[in-house]
Amino acid sequence: MDVGKSWGITNAGFRAIDSLSCEKGYRHWHGDVRPDDTPLEAGLAFTCKLNTQTNFKGRAALECQRKEGISKKLVTLTLEDGSRPLWGLEAIVRDGEVLGYVRRAEYAFSLGRAIAYGYVRRPEGGRVTKEFLSSGTWQLEVMGKRLPASLHLKPPFDPQNLRVKGIYGGQ
Repeated sequence: MDVGKSWGITNAGFRAIDSLSCEKGYRHWHGDVRPDDTPLEAGLAFTCKLNTQTNFKGRAALECQRKEGISKKLVTLTLEDGSRPLWGLEAIVRDGEVLGYVRRAEYAFSLGRAIAYGYVRRPEGGRVTKEFLSSGTWQLEVMGKRLPASLHLKPPFDPQNLRVKGIYGGQ
């Protein structure tokens, strides 16, 4: 640690890692992704070789899901009110209807507000599309109160992946 002092390096605990991974959109196995979720539903299609001839277990099911569309989708939401904490299991509300529940929640220090991940389904059972997600008004129900929330289609921190590439300007 002495060698890194001039760069501001310091110890960080697991809560910091959880918070940072939430802000950046990195998924956690068991929270964000479980055996009953597919890579397409979790926003992880880029990890599969669907645009190649490579065969893998589950490929046919994923190709079918990609063709027909997904019925649930992992979404990222942040509370508008930066002073309110989230714990997980809060209801995710779109246009007054509960569509799902928060699986993982953290405080996003770089954003100054709580951040949440959870899966949503359409109430009538239709396909969850980008247009459907973008068109609604979102809320999270916290301790019986519905609070305004913002939906993020990309990770709220460094959505273009510039910082991962060492490009820090213009942030």
